[in-house]
Amino acid sequence: MLFSILQGDSIQSIIISLLLTVPVVIFALCVHETAHGYIAYKCGDSTAYNLGRLTLNPARHLDLFGTLAMIVFGFGWAKPVPINTRNFKNPKRDMALSAAAGPAANLIMGLISAVLFGFTAAWNAYAEITSPTGIWFTVSFWVMQFMWASALLNFVFAFFNLIPVPPFDGSRIALAFLPTKAYFGIMRHEREIMFGILILMLVLSQFGISPFSWLAEWIIYKIANPVYGLGIDLFISLL
Repeated sequence: MLFSILQGDSIQSIIISLLLTVPVVIFALCVHETAHGYIAYKCGDSTAYNLGRLTLNPARHLDLFGTLAMIVFGFGWAKPVPINTRNFKNPKRDMALSAAAGPAANLIMGLISAVLFGFTAAWNAYAEITSPTGIWFTVSFWVMQFMWASALLNFVFAFFNLIPVPPFDGSRIALAFLPTKAYFGIMRHEREIMFGILILMLVLSQFGISPFSWLAEWIIYKIANPVYGLGIDLFISLL
């Protein structure tokens, strides 16, 4: 993410990257946490609802350090939505559903953004041919960049949270499949596991290694390429 841009790029590029990245990060985190709370509410737990967490208002969800980590390194966190499993009819199943809702929401946002990235890339190619110095070429270029950032960050955030160890959402999903004793045995080491993974991710980012980014980019291009082809055919018909 921004960490790679800071290594030798211009101030203008850094500012533009921030303007593109910050809104995407804020929206991705808010959608993620709201989805957790909404599914928990539908499963019978109104804790998040009563605390005003079923909203896209960033003030309700953002954690300062988690948001900065997301902007700079491409992985981060928000304030966890409180969930009381005692309010669930089926605690194991409903906890897994509530946990899966956050990454699922980001995956949906990533898919939509990847499709729009493919279409705006075609629009940008068309604008470059018809008016390379015009306003539409500039607009299409930055919209394309915004959609790329949205797809990448939402996918990376979803994959990061699906790690099946505490405190990530994947560990809560795993609860539905693991014996209770084994699950809570792992949960006893939640803090150590969390710090270990964060340190590992920070070290890997120093060397430009990000398996989540690699996977996200592969998915984006798989989705965007055919959309780009359809968009080019459409715009060519307008020439």
